[in-house]
Amino acid sequence: MAVPRNRLSNSRKNTKRSHHAKKPKTVVGCSNCKSPVLPHTICQACGSYGSRVVLDVKS
Repeated sequence: MAVPRNRLSNSRKNTKRSHHAKKPKTVVGCSNCKSPVLPHTICQACGSYGSRVVLDVKS
């Protein structure tokens, strides 16, 4: 089992973890109805994916 030779200071420990912060989710506008939607997912408002209508949405 790997054992560290010396103890890391809090500053060095936190510097190593600097890229662990949460990033905001990417939200794009639907190409059909312009409502906000996650990329590569079907739009819940109009049921389209790209330029095709995939779901029948009850309005």
